[in-house]
Amino acid sequence: MTDTPAVADRMDRMYRSQRHFYDFTRKYYLLGRDRLIYRLAPPPGGRVLEIGCGTARNLAVAARAYPEATFFGVDISAEMLETARRAVGWGQIRLAMADATSFDASRLFGVRDFSRVFLSYSLSMIPDWPAAVERAVSCLAPGGELHIVDFGRQEGLPACLRIGLRRWLSAFHVTPRDELEEWLAPHARQSGATTTVEHPYGGYAQYAVVRRPRREIGDG
Repeated sequence: MTDTPAVADRMDRMYRSQRHFYDFTRKYYLLGRDRLIYRLAPPPGGRVLEIGCGTARNLAVAARAYPEATFFGVDISAEMLETARRAVGWGQIRLAMADATSFDASRLFGVRDFSRVFLSYSLSMIPDWPAAVERAVSCLAPGGELHIVDFGRQEGLPACLRIGLRRWLSAFHVTPRDELEEWLAPHARQSGATTTVEHPYGGYAQYAVVRRPRREIGDG
C-alpha cells in the first residue's frame, strides 16, 4: 500500500526546483518516450491517459500528434502539476492530482475507461508499482492498450556503467523494475490480455505493451 501523503511530499520537495528545467535535462536520458508516443496511435475520438504525467510534456507532444483524441493526466506532485497546467492551456488535455495506485477516473474526469493508457519513466518512481500497473489495466476500454517505457536492466551496457547509472538513479528515488516482464505476462493473462516487451538501447530501457481483448473472456 502506498503512503500517499509521504510520497506526494517527497515528490514535491524533489521537484519544487527541478520542474523548472526538468524537460530540458531529461531529454538526454529518458530514452524511448517519443517512440512510445508514436506507437500509441489512439483511434479517432479516443481517450488517452498518462499516469505520472509530470510537466505534461508527453501529453502535449501526443496531443499535437493526435488532434482527434482527448488527453488526460494524473500526477501525485502538486508542484509538477503547477508547471503542467501552465504548459497546457487548451481543452484537449485535462489534468488532476491523484495517486497512481488508487485514482478514480470517473470521479476525476467523469470518464470510465480509455483507449490508451501510458506510463513514461514513472513506474520506476512508484513504490507500489504492481498496484499502479493493475490500476492502469483496469482503466482500459475493450481493445485498449497500456504502454510502459522505463529504465531496463541495462544488460547490454558495460558493468561499470550499469552500476554507476543505478547509483545515480537511486539518488532520485528511481528504481528500475527489473521484474516487470516476468510479473506482467501472468497478471495480464488473468484478464485475457496479451503482452509484448522490448529491450531497446542495449537494454537501457524496456518498453512493454498490454493489449486488452475487444471481447472479454466468457462473452458470447
